[in-house]
Amino acid sequence: MIRTFCGATVKAVGTTRPIKEVRRLHSSYDVAVVGGGIVGLATVRELILRHPTLSFILLEKEKELAVHQSGHNSGVIHSGIYYTPGSLKARLCVRGATLAYEYCDKKGLPYKKCGKLIVATEQEEIPRLQALYERGMKNNVRDLSIVDAEGIREREPYCRGIMALDSPNTGIVDWRMVALRYGQDFEEAGGTVVTESEVNDICSATESQAGSTEGMKYPIAIRDKKGREVRCRFVLTCGGLHSDRLSQISGCSSEPKIVPFRGDYLVLKPEKHYLVTGNIYPVPDPQFPFLGVHFTPRMDGSVWLGPNAVLAFKREGYKVYDFNVRDFADALSFRGLQRLVMKNMVYGMGEMYRGIFIGAQVKILQKYIPELSRSDVLRGPAGVRAQALDRDGNLVDDFVFDGGVGEVGSRVLHVRNAPSPAATSSLAIAEMVADEVEKRFDL
Repeated sequence: MIRTFCGATVKAVGTTRPIKEVRRLHSSYDVAVVGGGIVGLATVRELILRHPTLSFILLEKEKELAVHQSGHNSGVIHSGIYYTPGSLKARLCVRGATLAYEYCDKKGLPYKKCGKLIVATEQEEIPRLQALYERGMKNNVRDLSIVDAEGIREREPYCRGIMALDSPNTGIVDWRMVALRYGQDFEEAGGTVVTESEVNDICSATESQAGSTEGMKYPIAIRDKKGREVRCRFVLTCGGLHSDRLSQISGCSSEPKIVPFRGDYLVLKPEKHYLVTGNIYPVPDPQFPFLGVHFTPRMDGSVWLGPNAVLAFKREGYKVYDFNVRDFADALSFRGLQRLVMKNMVYGMGEMYRGIFIGAQVKILQKYIPELSRSDVLRGPAGVRAQALDRDGNLVDDFVFDGGVGEVGSRVLHVRNAPSPAATSSLAIAEMVADEVEKRFDL
């Protein structure tokens, strides 16, 4: 169903009901959530289920929901192996994976537990692999085991390695489909979803007309770039690639800064899909900031190889030549990115080289599947990661919550960073954000 909201588009998510138009909806709500990606959708769903008597609206700048990071990712349901035992990332990922499988079962959403092998191809990688196993066990990751070369071949006949960590509870799913179902749950519970509404101001509402108490009851005004306004009692932003900018418009610090990194995938030709059964990952090197290339089967039957990690010249730049002056200047002028580049110059140049020359990336992939050749792959899609950076060039991996300043500040909460992997952890993240909302706003 599609309804008009002061010129914006209000869509009923995931339905096929007849189109119906309504000239005007009420524009005052208890809680407004800005950002229709998987974290925003999971959180607003959690909030309305906890507080069914309150009114909620979700504002999204695009024509559709979940079209950026939520719709441009590897589609993996991670199990929580990599993260420091006891850390928030570890707890959220392990719980999030459990909740994700339960949710998909309940809603009838398809997924596959195709498993994952983290493969050591050199002796020097074995201590790191064993340390990963110990981490995974401490994080209560289910069914982990160490397998030898023969065990690798039993699980992945075309993969070669000397030892691997086997994680059968790792799976794949279409995360955009999951996100849209969160949105459908939200609407079915009485929430309102508004698309094509790019927020550019969060401020105190102007006084109401004489005799009206609306200004007192709904003291926050949210305005979009087309001049439309929604009033509310409280605001939560989950802006992903634009989370720092949403924070700044309510008076918050410019840091941590969001720096976009594009990941380019290759795709395996259909006649070569037999080479890969499940996820095949490298043993991560702690010296480098990103994980490295891997093999990822998809729900549609395709197989993605990669990605690399290079600076994107546009926050939503999925093509090599996508460019935005403001985004590019923001990134290059930030001291944190300058320091990150200096610390990882050689690694970064290698990533750029492999992004340009497919053969260089295939050469790395051949360490795991020797039968793979340059003629077996094509250029594939890309995703853009919203990487939060501090001014010292450190990747910010934990939650960053922020409020505005002055009278507005006590009624605004920004999720400036949600721990990766945010899709896998989305339902667990939603619980934590909802707890924070309740604590700060006394809902």
